[in-house]
Amino acid sequence: MFDLVADVEKYPQFVPLCDTMKIKSRTDKGDVTVIVAAMTVAYKLIHQTFTSRVTLDRPNLKIMVEYLDGPFSRLQNRWTFHASGEEACTVEFFIDYEFKSRTLAMLMGAMFDTAFRKFAAAFEKRADEVYGRKPA
Repeated sequence: MFDLVADVEKYPQFVPLCDTMKIKSRTDKGDVTVIVAAMTVAYKLIHQTFTSRVTLDRPNLKIMVEYLDGPFSRLQNRWTFHASGEEACTVEFFIDYEFKSRTLAMLMGAMFDTAFRKFAAAFEKRADEVYGRKPA
């Protein structure tokens, strides 16, 4: 699951509202990779791009996302992975954000809340597609 979440280039294929993802830089520091990426989210006629620094910390099974630029006054999220079996894990996901503009918050806020709630389901579905679900 760490690899699936770390593969940010594929987000436009399955993440709700993610229209494009452009990698601006990638730095490998041993087992830790730092990516600076610009993600464009789209809903109807509204398109917003924001840039984040994504730290892929494989030894600690954590992915941290730091907001750099865009329509938010703050945005942070993190993923933590805990093995729960030979071929299973528990995934913790946290996100906190606030738009800079009240108008944009009114236009997109409720839709973003709904989309973020659908994130878990989108990643679970993607995991089933990529890794296949084994019968219980």
